[in-house]
Amino acid sequence: GVIIPPDSYWPKIREILARYDILFIADEVICGFGRTGEWFGSDYYGNAPDLMPIAKGLTSGYLPMGGVVVRDEVVHTLNEGGEFYHGFTYSGHPVAAAVALENIRILREEKIVERVKSKTAPYLQTRWCELVEHPLVGEARGVGMLGALELVKNKKTRERFADPGVGMLCREHCFRNGLVMRAVGDTMIISPPLVINEEQIDELISKVRLCLDATLKDARG
Repeated sequence: GVIIPPDSYWPKIREILARYDILFIADEVICGFGRTGEWFGSDYYGNAPDLMPIAKGLTSGYLPMGGVVVRDEVVHTLNEGGEFYHGFTYSGHPVAAAVALENIRILREEKIVERVKSKTAPYLQTRWCELVEHPLVGEARGVGMLGALELVKNKKTRERFADPGVGMLCREHCFRNGLVMRAVGDTMIISPPLVINEEQIDELISKVRLCLDATLKDARG
């Protein structure tokens, strides 16, 4: 999880898509609405997708809602094909739509995305990268308000544990210490709220260290 592509990745992908006239679909369900420090992950990487699925951050998770942002060229093609027979029972639900509008208003008026980009995301990433010094961590990586730690058996060689359940072991220590950190195999992932402040980031890092120490002790028996 949270695989950060090298700078050459997206330009090459865009080149291939353009060469073969393939639509570019960018999933913004996780990265959309400020998670990377830009409004969308596509903005962060300089992409201009043809279709962009959105969800979670649209309402900040207070109500379920999703959608797809579509380029004009795609819309024109759909219109030329006649009526688009697609929909769901609860599509366009007015309550969810009202929550989405209010959520976007708050993001804009309180300049939450701008604060993430200029202040809290750089601070989080600086503190997060310090965790690579821990003997259990093979790599610490992240972008914006996303971070991942790879847990390894041998820090020098980055040899992984034979049992990827080490992540679940770490997660249990997180729960016991009041920390929410997701385990994806042997990778631990954070996705803190966009309104987190520097003091809370310091607390987060302290708790992560505590849980890594406890996990290391258990993993080594």
